[in-house]
Amino acid sequence: MRLHRSFPMRHAAIAWACALLPLAATAQMNNRAPAPEGCGETHNLYGPFDYRTAAPSSRYIVEIAHFTKGVETLTKGATGPFGGDIGYTLAVFPNHARAIITLERLVERTKRDPAEGSDMTLECYFGRGMNFAPDDHVFRMLYVNYLIRKQRLDEAQRFLAYVVERATDNPLTQFNAGMLYFDMKDYDKALVQAHRVIALGFERPELRDKLKSVGRWVDPPAEAASAPASAASQ
Repeated sequence: MRLHRSFPMRHAAIAWACALLPLAATAQMNNRAPAPEGCGETHNLYGPFDYRTAAPSSRYIVEIAHFTKGVETLTKGATGPFGGDIGYTLAVFPNHARAIITLERLVERTKRDPAEGSDMTLECYFGRGMNFAPDDHVFRMLYVNYLIRKQRLDEAQRFLAYVVERATDNPLTQFNAGMLYFDMKDYDKALVQAHRVIALGFERPELRDKLKSVGRWVDPPAEAASAPASAASQ
């Protein structure tokens, strides 16, 4: 999935990873994530804080030491293995979107999960972040994107439906949800989302163009198409 503006760019023992598998498959229908049960604990002495509302000084003190540019690009470590610095960042800020994206890239690159130096698996960090900040729809959609990449589409549908239901008046979130539905090849729901964001006055063409490319675009009702564009700047 291509991430869009305001949607950030996108150890324990092996027993933790094994314990997580049934949890992922049987997560409660209230959309609690498959963590922290079976995932162990992080070992930080600072935080945890919601990254969206944390004081700039709190962000700085962690990122200047642990989530440096070299760590984020996986080109130069900071205090040790990449997994240690990223894991520490996520321990302090469980919903740090750029850090979870970086950890996902690290796991894919090294084929090692948990990553060297981190306290838990990638999916445990995803679950911890969503349970810590259940209203952080961006972080949750990153997990949906992860599930799509793993072809766990039933779970992806359920977690994405949670976002769509709650972000009713946020056109950018609804737009990105539509893009995720398109990635799942659920074109009917993608079209619903496309019409929804038009009704909210959001005029970005990417979702419409994608649906046109697979012959699934249908113009919205006239009243939706004529909605005011006041929401487009949100």
